[in-house]
Amino acid sequence: MERKVLVIGDQIVELGEKKILRLLVGHLPSGTRIYIHIHVNRAMDPGPVILLIGGMHGDEINGIEIVRQAGRKYMQSALQRGSLITIPLLNVYGFIHFTREVTDGKDVNRSFPGSTKGSLASRIARMLYKKVLPQVDVLLDFHTGGNQRYNYPQIRFTKNDGPSIALAEVFRAPFTLASTAKPNSLRQYASKMKIPNLAFEGGESGRFDGFSIEKGLQGIRSILEHYQMIVPAVDPALPQSHTLTGDTWIRATYSGIFIWQRASGVYVNKGEILGSISDPDNMRIEYIKSKTSGYIIGHNNAPVVHVGDALFHIGW
Repeated sequence: MERKVLVIGDQIVELGEKKILRLLVGHLPSGTRIYIHIHVNRAMDPGPVILLIGGMHGDEINGIEIVRQAGRKYMQSALQRGSLITIPLLNVYGFIHFTREVTDGKDVNRSFPGSTKGSLASRIARMLYKKVLPQVDVLLDFHTGGNQRYNYPQIRFTKNDGPSIALAEVFRAPFTLASTAKPNSLRQYASKMKIPNLAFEGGESGRFDGFSIEKGLQGIRSILEHYQMIVPAVDPALPQSHTLTGDTWIRATYSGIFIWQRASGVYVNKGEILGSISDPDNMRIEYIKSKTSGYIIGHNNAPVVHVGDALFHIGW
């Protein structure tokens, strides 16, 4: 946490400097070069280096907007100490096509540690892993629910990772949930590098959700205040936060038209009706009941579902 010089790729950022760095990650078929833009703001006084990432998945627009707004706010002002790095859009390819993956269908967040000779996803992962993460002390990665699934704003951290658990308590998202990091994910490799890290989930892919954006920005401010990088708010109103120790998905037992009656963020009791599935001819209706008591932390917004589809994510 006392780096006098940051070296990202072959570019140097000194204490007190603000820079926008460009790292080449590939080309479009037209020959147009694709760069990752990395915004760096360094205080004169050394301190922790905090990295904010959005757009790991190109259609997760809420995460991109959270990091974009945070960058606009904290990159223009002077920090009291430490360094802030923001990457509003990591997966440029996915963003161009408004898809989760890159153009070859692979997921950047399943491609770590990556390879300079691998797929597009692997090359992007390698760039981040080798050129940026070694300079980082704290990582916040911002995501959005995918495939017509809405996630109530929540923080996920790796089980048994003490520093990340402490970080989650500072962030104070509405819900905090321990989960196992996916193989070859950014979270898995950040943990291997002993970097405290959190994954924020909020909203639905392809749609702005002001509430999720607000909660993401509140969490960022809490982290920056915790590390004394910005002036703390006067008498801040601490948001309500629930730490969940377990979770489960309720899935469709019938294919048809799905209508939910209970949305994310509410507490439900075991046996409570959450929604229904019916066929277009009204020959059959199936009521979806909660198998446990707990909070709905995510729900499916698809109007038509198939048997086995995930409908409600419940944590307790």
